[in-house]
Amino acid sequence: MSDVTSSGKLAIYPGTFDPITNGHVDVAARAAKLFARVIVCVAVNSAKTPLFSGEERVEMIRQAVKNIKNIEVDAFEGLLVDYALEKKADAIVRGLRAVSDFEYEFQMALTNRKLSAEVDTVFLMPHEKYTYLNSTIVREIAKYGGDVSQFVPPHVKTCLMAKLKKMQ
Repeated sequence: MSDVTSSGKLAIYPGTFDPITNGHVDVAARAAKLFARVIVCVAVNSAKTPLFSGEERVEMIRQAVKNIKNIEVDAFEGLLVDYALEKKADAIVRGLRAVSDFEYEFQMALTNRKLSAEVDTVFLMPHEKYTYLNSTIVREIAKYGGDVSQFVPPHVKTCLMAKLKKMQ
């Protein structure tokens, strides 16, 4: 059986990742098996007020994926399609947890295709144990003193608890 990643294809896995969860890491690892290179890319959006800065999120992601050789981490502002074209990406990877994600992600994929037919969107499902999980839930649990150990990598839990403590 041939190695799919030998094709030299590059994928961009964008997101807010505030913070990165085990579900995000799972999707990134799945993408890394399908593409020669994957850039996990933090979307820096001035309209949003994330808990962590772009730099903090990039560093947390670097730690979370450090053992996956063909993953890089970056950040971008602006249109995702422009970033993908600048990087000469072949695909954008999006995670689908549940049917409820599909409508929004489908709309974004079609919009991106209108902006540039050169970049395809690939949908990947995380392991079923992560289908309910998102960053908002993790932040809420942590905010109220709940244990997030099963939801995020250990260093992310440490960063999250330190950030919330600082905010008190």
